[in-house]
Amino acid sequence: MQEDLNVWLEWLSEHAELQTLVASSALIFAAWLANWVVKRILVRGLYKVLRRARETELQDFGIIRRLSNIVPALVLSIGVNTVPGLPEAVVTVVRNVCGGFIVLTIALAMGALLDIINLLYQRRADAHVHPIKGYLQVVKIILYAVATILIIATLIDRSPLILLSGLGAMAAVLMLIFQDTILSLVASVQISSNDIIRVGDWVEMPQLNADGEVVDIALHTVKVQNWDKTITNIPTKRFISDSFKNWRGMQQSGGRRIMRSLYLDQQSVHFLDPEECKHLHRFNLLDDYLTDKRREIDEWNAKLEKRGKEPVNTRRITNIGSFRAYVERYLRNHGGIHQGMTLMVRQLSPTADGLPMQIYCFTNTVQWVRYESIQSDIFDHLLAILPEFGLRVFQHPSGADMREGYGSVSQLLSRSRPEQHQPDKRGEGQRLED
Repeated sequence: MQEDLNVWLEWLSEHAELQTLVASSALIFAAWLANWVVKRILVRGLYKVLRRARETELQDFGIIRRLSNIVPALVLSIGVNTVPGLPEAVVTVVRNVCGGFIVLTIALAMGALLDIINLLYQRRADAHVHPIKGYLQVVKIILYAVATILIIATLIDRSPLILLSGLGAMAAVLMLIFQDTILSLVASVQISSNDIIRVGDWVEMPQLNADGEVVDIALHTVKVQNWDKTITNIPTKRFISDSFKNWRGMQQSGGRRIMRSLYLDQQSVHFLDPEECKHLHRFNLLDDYLTDKRREIDEWNAKLEKRGKEPVNTRRITNIGSFRAYVERYLRNHGGIHQGMTLMVRQLSPTADGLPMQIYCFTNTVQWVRYESIQSDIFDHLLAILPEFGLRVFQHPSGADMREGYGSVSQLLSRSRPEQHQPDKRGEGQRLED
């Protein structure tokens, strides 16, 4: 057997081209076998360990599969020197290409590792307060830049220091190319250090039609999901250069503001007569107010009488003042209003659309649906109870109002018009006979 092998090797050595072909085929087969063993045994074994550790999400990044590609590249890079008869140029090209492939694979694996670090960091409870995705993207850019230099240096078989020395002259060009990246990096640092926005914040930027919740903060863009479920991508630097509204303070305070006005018809404002006062005493919320107000006014008027003042100078209770007091007491006793925050009912300057009666208070919840429900219930009640105070809401006349008014005027005119003599409908012949 040994003699046959020696004879075969001697015969193969006499045929140099065939020897080179056989050695090259053997090297390629060894690289394929190494790749098969690594991916079928080692990689699958690691995946099973990850599944048992309930870390199946880490498989999606492919870091293990990428690293497994280094083994066949190493086999080719080392074994190409043992292949007899190969030209030196071919050996150099194969070795350089394998070296560049190894550098690229390691760079991609490290990029995937950074993604894994970001995933593990997001599992923390305070991850949305200080996201690190922007910083990791900067590290990725540096990593890929260094990998590109090393790959080029490996392919041309030159020292990477030669390439780095030439980058000094290209610094201005690189700064121009990466201008947005540099500005975004500075903006990301300021956003994170000053806690300007977080994932989950409700931000409003009208100039970019953005009004919704921040779902992602990256190096170049901040992703905002609007309330209509559309997505707006805003450059990160715009949160430093432009003004925007962050509703986080409202969400953390536990109360959301109601600031809405009822526009009252000013012609419905009047003094209350005794019968109307007696009518309003039926309201539990107004009983004490009317009693105290009546006592205060009586004392004031009594002093005026002693000084001989005219009765026109006396004070009287108004329906709009009583309504304002009622609204304030109604809010004070409402279960959906935050009693520890500002609460007031005030009149604003009269307008052509009526007298604004503004309700300014805060709900005890920041949930949107609940907030709107509380606000609607309050104004439903106030609109319905206005007639009890002899007040009306101002409203511009509509088409129905015009038709109703025209019909009333027509009826009034028809009643006041005297009855006219009805024309004689008899024929001409009958009138002659008469």
